[in-house]
Amino acid sequence: MSLAPLVCPGCGTGGEADERFCPRCGSPFVHAPGAHELVRVARARNQPEAELQQNLLRDAGVPSLERRSGGFDVPDFLAAGPRDILVARGDEARARDVLGTQAAAPPRPPPPRAPAPAWVRVVAAVLALCVCGLVVVGVVAAVLA
Repeated sequence: MSLAPLVCPGCGTGGEADERFCPRCGSPFVHAPGAHELVRVARARNQPEAELQQNLLRDAGVPSLERRSGGFDVPDFLAAGPRDILVARGDEARARDVLGTQAAAPPRPPPPRAPAPAWVRVVAAVLALCVCGLVVVGVVAAVLA
């Protein structure tokens, strides 16, 4: 178990080693190094699976936070829906070791796009001129009418 002091990631309140949750805001305490930076170490398919992963982390002495994954439209009072398991950046390696997860690989940049062929650029220019011409004709017709 880490000897670093516990800190609330939500409001910055300090905590004792035997405390689990902040008395001010209710967030779980994390170890001070990297306390304000939470990282996702696992993803659960539902609330019971997330609680199981949190219990494994708690038994290993790693404080964690569970929250509903973004973009899921089930109301918060249901146990269904994916959940993220978050820990402090300082506890990430230990949490991944306990849960057997790996860090996500950085996304690859998209391949460079080739420029459009000349005939496509010519057709686009002709269409743009036609649209501009129709707008001018419409404005002139509206003014003269």
